[in-house]
Amino acid sequence: MDSGTGKEKAIALFDASAGCIITLPVILSGEEWRALLTPEQYAVARKKGTETAFTGKCHAWKEPGIYFYASCGTDLFNSVNKFDSEMGRPSSAAPVSDLNITIHPDMSNGMTRTEVRCARCQAHLGHVFNDDSAPAGKRFCINSTALVSKKGSNSL
Repeated sequence: MDSGTGKEKAIALFDASAGCIITLPVILSGEEWRALLTPEQYAVARKKGTETAFTGKCHAWKEPGIYFYASCGTDLFNSVNKFDSEMGRPSSAAPVSDLNITIHPDMSNGMTRTEVRCARCQAHLGHVFNDDSAPAGKRFCINSTALVSKKGSNSL
């Protein structure tokens, strides 16, 4: 996978099996992303779309393991922190590490929200909300279109 022009600054990420790693960001053109992603993944991850509630492949996933981003492989969420928010998308109380996500103000659709992106490739993952009913007071509402699950140990 192309990681850009070679002039990018290395970033630190957390890998559930290896700990903290140093890697380059993944920077691809729109055409390269289209070739790599399904049309639905492209619409969500690159165009900031939203999958239809209760239809995502990871919504009801209960197996222990890690959710990672489908294209760049960045570990994003641990199933230990997953909970049913009844919102129709996988919800997590926290990412595997704050290193692996970036957050950005999102004023689209007449709302003020906080967007969550993959730190390595800047793919749109979903949004994070302050939610007193959620564990730790945060609800990361993530489109499962962007996620792949790898079954295994929950231990980090």
